[in-house]
Amino acid sequence: MTTHLVLLRGINVSGHNMIKMEALKTTLEAIGFENVQTYIQSGNVFVDTEEENAAAVGFKIKQEIFKAFGHEVPVVVIGKADLEACLKNNPFLKEVVLDIKKLYVAFVSTILRSDNINDLKISQFKPDEASIDENKIYIKYAVGAGKTRFDQKYIEKKLNVTATIRNWNTVTQLLQLFDER
Repeated sequence: MTTHLVLLRGINVSGHNMIKMEALKTTLEAIGFENVQTYIQSGNVFVDTEEENAAAVGFKIKQEIFKAFGHEVPVVVIGKADLEACLKNNPFLKEVVLDIKKLYVAFVSTILRSDNINDLKISQFKPDEASIDENKIYIKYAVGAGKTRFDQKYIEKKLNVTATIRNWNTVTQLLQLFDER
């Protein structure tokens, strides 16, 4: 059995793409996922399955969400190693003075090359900062996520990927939940 963390983008935001977590849990159990656990309303779902391929799991869930709820929801599926890498590889954690509330991670659907950072043209968003690590982009917002144009839509457009962003508190909580499973 493999545990996957499914990150849904854009659900339950400002009254759009509303999905109750209990209904989502029931729907995913009905199509064969086991030990389904949700964390907060923003679309973080743990599932256990015999399927090891994360892309296959994401595709199946995306299809079922459309079928059951009528929403076209982008999905990124990650494993425990992805979250552990966040704690180990986030370059911003090495800073002496750090406001954790300004740290975010964009999880993307494919492995990125280190030179993709040039494609993002992050310098035009200074003083925001970003660093790429495989399928993650570590972000440090100068003011906050709500006051920048360096967001998930921008990342998706520039890199031609599916992306979803989580704040640092959520990332650490999700890792803790993985450990508890």
